Amino acid sequence: MGTCITPFPKVSSTDEVAGELKKFPARLFAVPPRIAKGSIEGVTAESYQEDNKLWRKRLNTYKRINRLIGTTRYRNVMDMNAGLGGFAAALESRKSWVMNVVPTIAENTLGVIFERGLIGIYHDWCEGFSTYPRTYDLIHASGVFSLYQRRCQPEDILLEMDRILRPEGTVILRDEVDVLNKVKKIAGGMRWDTKLMDHEDGPLVPEKILVAVKQYWVGSSRNSTSTDE
Repeated sequence: MGTCITPFPKVSSTDEVAGELKKFPARLFAVPPRIAKGSIEGVTAESYQEDNKLWRKRLNTYKRINRLIGTTRYRNVMDMNAGLGGFAAALESRKSWVMNVVPTIAENTLGVIFERGLIGIYHDWCEGFSTYPRTYDLIHASGVFSLYQRRCQPEDILLEMDRILRPEGTVILRDEVDVLNKVKKIAGGMRWDTKLMDHEDGPLVPEKILVAVKQYWVGSSRNSTSTDE
């Protein structure tokens, strides 16, 4: 179990406090102790603030696409590749909660997510995800298919997403256009309604946004037997 425990950052003396945190909700955007102490490779206080700005901008784009984001329509939300937790922090809605998933093959940022006062978990998306005790209304996935393209098939990830997503639930995928074109084709075969959109910075950006809605599977009336004969 030792590898699954997220310890406090190390301190240099007994006078130093390892895990001093602001009260919620101020801690959502305050620089987490792990980042302030340089424990996360390649992440500084400045890049952390830039990440927050980026996800505020992206969430505004999502809300223009779907005005129900942040309302009780999407109470159970999942971020499949949470990073520093920027998406969940930007959402900041008391009407929704976000399960922040840190892929086991990505940078270990789960400690930062906890320090921000958010919920999080490790997971390998080549395997099944435990949905007890709930399924999800909205799933967000940034770069997940690129991250796993040499480890498992996109069909496997999409089928798992379909399993944990409620009927008429929404998926927002952000990835390279070539990757999303493949995903869009598979999602159509799963009877998801899909729409591929340009990046918020314009059509010349190779990263795109794919929005999909899971439909109810209704049997065809042609299979019914007439009782009039």
